[in-house]
Amino acid sequence: MEIRVVVKLGGGLLARIGDFDAVLAEVGAVGREVPLLVVPGGGPFADAVREVDRRLLLSQDASHWMAVLAMDQYAQLVASRLPNSRLVFGLRDIAEAIEAGHVPVLAPSEWMREEDPLPHSWDVTSDSISAWVAGRLGAERLVLVKPPGASGPTLVDPCFETYLPSNVHPFIVAADRIDELRRAIHGAS
Repeated sequence: MEIRVVVKLGGGLLARIGDFDAVLAEVGAVGREVPLLVVPGGGPFADAVREVDRRLLLSQDASHWMAVLAMDQYAQLVASRLPNSRLVFGLRDIAEAIEAGHVPVLAPSEWMREEDPLPHSWDVTSDSISAWVAGRLGAERLVLVKPPGASGPTLVDPCFETYLPSNVHPFIVAADRIDELRRAIHGAS
């Protein structure tokens, strides 16, 4: 199995469904040419966990695993809207989806529970998880798709650089920049 690109879809994309659908269309089209894996963010599902944590002061373990499960929820949504995709849960599923010609969409909770590679903290988000996944898969590129108009130095979580392998080239792309998304997935500057 060769995954060249991991594409992380930020949960903030759901704020503008037109941009969300445009990103999915592009990922689906490019996914026919380039072996890639989609990793979802947590979006409004993780925001609900943050709110419960704020109000009830959950343990770091509880909030971590609830946020990872939020990524599973977003994965279900993405897989339901991304043409020719297949929901996957770990390495074997990813390989089977690629071999069958599908775009795999990762629901990461099972894999994360098995390996438990990251600290349980709000400093670790789906950005760090996607960096870790890219490293585990030996991907060349990690493309983080952020909300439309996103820019600035604080677009990734505080632990992202720690879990980004040196051989994985990161790209941060705003959802309203479809041409940049295409170039990032293909590896063109």
